[in-house]
Amino acid sequence: MGMTLNDNIRKELDRLEETKTFKKETVIESEQGAVVRVAGRDVIMLASNNYLGLASHPQISEAAMRGLREYGHGVASVRFLCGTQIIHRRLEETIAEFLGTEDTILYSSCFSANEGFFASIVNEQLGSELYRDVIYSDRLNHASIIDATRLCRIESVHRKIYEHADVADLRKGLEADRSSGYRFGFIATDGVFSMEGDLAPLPALVDVAKQYGRILFVDDSHGIGVCGRTGRGSPEQLGVHGKIDVLSGTLGKAMGGAAGGYITGKKDLIAYLRQKSRPYIFSNSLPPSIVTAAVEAFALLEKDSSFVEKLRANTQYFRKHIQQLGFKILEGDHPIVPIMLGEASVAMDMSNALLDEGVYIKGLWYPVVPKGEARLRAQISAAMDESILDRALAAFERVGKRL
Repeated sequence: MGMTLNDNIRKELDRLEETKTFKKETVIESEQGAVVRVAGRDVIMLASNNYLGLASHPQISEAAMRGLREYGHGVASVRFLCGTQIIHRRLEETIAEFLGTEDTILYSSCFSANEGFFASIVNEQLGSELYRDVIYSDRLNHASIIDATRLCRIESVHRKIYEHADVADLRKGLEADRSSGYRFGFIATDGVFSMEGDLAPLPALVDVAKQYGRILFVDDSHGIGVCGRTGRGSPEQLGVHGKIDVLSGTLGKAMGGAAGGYITGKKDLIAYLRQKSRPYIFSNSLPPSIVTAAVEAFALLEKDSSFVEKLRANTQYFRKHIQQLGFKILEGDHPIVPIMLGEASVAMDMSNALLDEGVYIKGLWYPVVPKGEARLRAQISAAMDESILDRALAAFERVGKRL
């Protein structure tokens, strides 16, 4: 008899341990913030998506408690049965107004939103004729976009990869498919790429999508609340605010840091997704506390740009000084700062050593990033001040010399 399932699992776990690529979860004993408590001591948090510092902001916490008091802990239902409270529609309208679209639909996460969008359109007949669609996807897109396209039936779609942020390569594929007779075509990209911190070439993508009659889909999870003068995301920063066909995003990063995702776009598209999108139809509605906290997060950002300004200043400060210490980073201006180390074992050793020195940061390696491009991903927050950043930089200097 061959190896059992558990034998195979144990073998793979042993391999991960031996190659120092086994991901260990570090238990945090405090609220999320610029400084957190780990194993009874305070450490600087450089691994969180808490870009604006709202995850533990008192106004956000109070808004969450208000939602709990007024609307309860949960709705115990999906949206179309009895899971739509007035606050759910208020949040959807708030997001649409903030991003310059017609309407918004909420999901339990942006991962679910991306899955729900592609499968609900590509897998639907929408008429009696036979059809095939095409999706052009950036090579470095987030796993949620990759998995979303995999959920589309193979007989219904061609999935094509273009080189990262390479509009010329994308154009070659679009040109080759001019007479292919596809029903719908989608260009799918992250607004901000989570492992690199670079922005998609959105102005060029808007132009090429219009030229070839394709639908531009942008996941701006790391852009919303972060990029642009007022935090409206990568489209605002790149001058194409209101010109993206379909935007998805998350409430679990800059906008409160809890959970939830959305798709925003044309009113008819959103109405269609409410009827057809399986992750929306068959998943519980977002808890009231998360919804009221997210509404408050958008209200805070709308009236106070200092969150975005502080985040930008902190990012520039850290990027400048980490390079002065001799570390190689990927260029950019996003608060995702990849510190390139090469090998997975080095990234793991350095992550562990930095934690000992009072800095919480995680290593990333294959298959999350390409082989030989292991890195530490520093993520800066508006909740930090220069004294916190200086302490983190001093720890990098000490550990860097040792390793």
